[in-house]
Amino acid sequence: MGKTVRAHLYISGEVQGVGFRAFVQRVSMKGGLAGWVRNLDDGRVEAILEGEEGAVQEAMARVKKGPPFSRVQKCEVSWESPDGGFGGLFEVRG
Repeated sequence: MGKTVRAHLYISGEVQGVGFRAFVQRVSMKGGLAGWVRNLDDGRVEAILEGEEGAVQEAMARVKKGPPFSRVQKCEVSWESPDGGFGGLFEVRG
């Protein structure tokens, strides 16, 4: 098993009302990641992905492409210290 990392993402473009949060949840769960995803009032989507480094990188690559009907214009990433505080779960928030 590789190093555990945490990526904090802010995704902008046409990312609300197109199934983007459910897409991020599916991609993350398939990769064994924990964290959450939510819509922001300014039209962006925010997500935290925590897990094995390779799985986080793969999930981020898919998120940057997005699901059908979305159009990702920008994905800002900041790396944070993982803390394992999600209990292995990935949830969709507000």
